[in-house]
Amino acid sequence: MCKQTKWLQRCLSAIAVFAALLGVRPAPAQEPLKVVATFSILADFVHNVGGDRVAVHALVGANGDVHVYQPTPADAKLVAGAKVVVVNGLGYEGWLDRLIRASATKLKPIVASEGIKPRRSSGHGHDHGHSHGQFDPHAWQSVANAKIYVINIRNALIAADPAGKPAYEANAAAYLAKLEALEREVRQTAARIPPERRRIVTSHDSFGYFAEAYGLEMLAAQGVSTGTQPSAKEIAALIRQIKARKIGGVFMENITDPRLIERIAKETGARIGGVLYSDALTAPDGPAPTYIDLIRHNIRMLAAALVG
Repeated sequence: MCKQTKWLQRCLSAIAVFAALLGVRPAPAQEPLKVVATFSILADFVHNVGGDRVAVHALVGANGDVHVYQPTPADAKLVAGAKVVVVNGLGYEGWLDRLIRASATKLKPIVASEGIKPRRSSGHGHDHGHSHGQFDPHAWQSVANAKIYVINIRNALIAADPAGKPAYEANAAAYLAKLEALEREVRQTAARIPPERRRIVTSHDSFGYFAEAYGLEMLAAQGVSTGTQPSAKEIAALIRQIKARKIGGVFMENITDPRLIERIAKETGARIGGVLYSDALTAPDGPAPTYIDLIRHNIRMLAAALVG
């Protein structure tokens, strides 16, 4: 009888060990949170905060122009399947309401610029359904504003995926520290530009927040939207202004046709300082595949042209 009891105990112990081994099998990998961002810079913010827990898709990709973008049925399908939709706001995505209706999603888009003090627009370039109203939507051009974007995105991801809160908070904190370092670098570089040389001309009015934050003056051939071309009268007025104020540098942008800036440079004698990145990142093999790369490239390009 005693032998039977010991045998039974050994069997029960073996069963318990086997059950424990079954219990420590690796859990199935969690499916990434599907996030749609309206353009590449927002997608980069989402990627930095979300890490491996998110799968983010940018509707307007590398070197794309949000101002003239037209949503497709495939985009509506992506939005319909997303758990989070991140938009810039400030009237930047003039096609957004149309896309949301087409997708039939019940999600309320997350406005990444929420809480930012908007800059008033110049009032130019508002045509063909791409009006941004009275505000300049390019708020990410100030690194201080980019930090607000990141906090808003972090909070949105936590709301959609509470289990990921520790990861989102840790990722956001690490990325915010990188943005702090970037801002110091931009301010130090801008400080080396002589005050009398801090005037430049760009393709369209997308650097207003950058200029205000870092003590530059930027004139633009177009308003805050690229959706319409400036008139001959507006171009002539800009050329007169460049000559009168002895502006020595004009810059092209990755999302705009270079011919306008080339014409202005030819007629004024101003030197083309290179290409700046405004509304879109480049492809991975380009000079601005991330937001940090974009800002760093722009301030270094400006300093190289203006310090002399």
